[in-house]
Amino acid sequence: MNTKILTYALCGAAAFILAACSDEPHGVSTKHPIGSEGPEGPSFSENDDVTSPKANFPLTTKKVAVNRSETYQEMEGFAASDCWLPNQIGQYWTDNRNEIAQLLFSRSISSDGQPQGIGLSMWRVNLGAGTEEQGDDSNMAANNRAQSYLSSGNYNWNSCAGQRYFMEQAKNLGCEKFVLFSNSPLVQYTLNGMGYSDNGAHGNLKEDCYSQYAVYMAEVAKHFSDAGYNISHISPVNEPQYNWGVSESGEASQEGSGWQNTEIAKLVKELDKALTDRDLDTYIMIAEAASWNDVTGGDNARSNAINAFYNPSSNSYVGDIKRLDNIICGHSYWTEGTWSGMRQVRQQVATAAKARNLKVYQTEWSMLGDAPAELEGNYDNATEFDIAQYMSRVIHNDITVAGCASWSYWTAMSVERYGQKNRFELIKTTPKDGEYSDDFKNGGTVAANPNLWVLGNYSLFVRPGFKRIGLSLDESKDFFGSAYVSVDGNQLVVVLTNYDKTNGISIDMACPEDTKAVYTYTTTADKKLKQERFNLNDKVFIDPASVTTIVYHF
Repeated sequence: MNTKILTYALCGAAAFILAACSDEPHGVSTKHPIGSEGPEGPSFSENDDVTSPKANFPLTTKKVAVNRSETYQEMEGFAASDCWLPNQIGQYWTDNRNEIAQLLFSRSISSDGQPQGIGLSMWRVNLGAGTEEQGDDSNMAANNRAQSYLSSGNYNWNSCAGQRYFMEQAKNLGCEKFVLFSNSPLVQYTLNGMGYSDNGAHGNLKEDCYSQYAVYMAEVAKHFSDAGYNISHISPVNEPQYNWGVSESGEASQEGSGWQNTEIAKLVKELDKALTDRDLDTYIMIAEAASWNDVTGGDNARSNAINAFYNPSSNSYVGDIKRLDNIICGHSYWTEGTWSGMRQVRQQVATAAKARNLKVYQTEWSMLGDAPAELEGNYDNATEFDIAQYMSRVIHNDITVAGCASWSYWTAMSVERYGQKNRFELIKTTPKDGEYSDDFKNGGTVAANPNLWVLGNYSLFVRPGFKRIGLSLDESKDFFGSAYVSVDGNQLVVVLTNYDKTNGISIDMACPEDTKAVYTYTTTADKKLKQERFNLNDKVFIDPASVTTIVYHF
């Protein structure tokens, strides 16, 4: 870490209390915002002439202190997935697919201070089961069918053209890691020859196909690794607590399979062999539990993942597998209804993970369930920003309470239907023939929603390798935050959420003497990571109803 950070010792201790500093906020414009610097992120000139912005709303004062000596997890990435539409959009929407890629992966900031994207540092790539090749015979919802790279015994690396487009753009724009994940084994390996299961609580995989399926996943990882992609992990199963059969209509909603923990362990061992044989720097991650409750509780047959996979006395133990990373993966669904409730569940995860020396990844979330009680129990009156700001509560508690080193949104792009608003995507993609069309081959429109920008308050600034450090403040469900320091010690990032819709917040902190620049990036119902630069002698303020990132450059 940079020695400048090490030497700060404000208040007579290792804590340093940081901000743009003076008694009153004043000024109105940023004359020289950060320039555009591509995938390496923004730069600044410490000699810029700065007039601090003015708060045009009532302010309350909050004391906030950062303590570098209080260290927590190293952050490993923020992500979203390429299910389900990106394969079609990436292949057919040639007029605006680059706009989507820029929004997801760009770290550039325009001359007027507007970030061009949210700089995702991880991209989750679906390894499809081959239901797209089956067509209508797949008995699966058309837009959730997925292609594979292996058909009739031959690999076709020209398959999944749309997915490959977004992978390439992600790599070119500086995305550091790619995770391959599977919802179902390939249809040629399943017991029923389908991408959905009718095998109930057990895996839809032929007994003699465990090795073949593991080899397939390893071959895909090798192909993309050889092409210059950092395939950091393979996740071989998804939400094994669900059976993933057909609905009452007789059609499956998506690819999927239930699994027993013993079956997952068997597959992990085969995948370990396949990766070792190919000498890949790719590791296995498990078990994509359907909720945090399945990580620490439930029966040992399908749930209680930490105990099942990492307790040496368990018959599903795989903790000694060479290529299995010491990670436990869970989804944040169903456990976010209230502030206190989500914190209690996540504390249980943190305690159980620490006991087994495991990192925690949150690998999938969108606002799937009933409206949280703190959104008045319904979505009718919730705005898009209300939904996005609530997501900040989930991200905050996953990181600061569960201790997540990585956080992933579910679908990067999707269609808003049935009054769902922005609950299920970062980017709204509407086909040319309207939101109820299933034809994505003729192009359509693209619109980033507030979910994208709120996630960007974290993903664009908290980069892989940043260390979370102590942040002292009067935390509540209406005002909370977290702090991170860069690997080289040249940046400190503080992310704060203010739920008060009337009052902004004047941050009562003090600048370390070597601070060269202080910027804020604010997301509200009207702002999209709007940048402001503060004079070092002025206090930083936080907008009402906002998520704000403060970046200190040293």
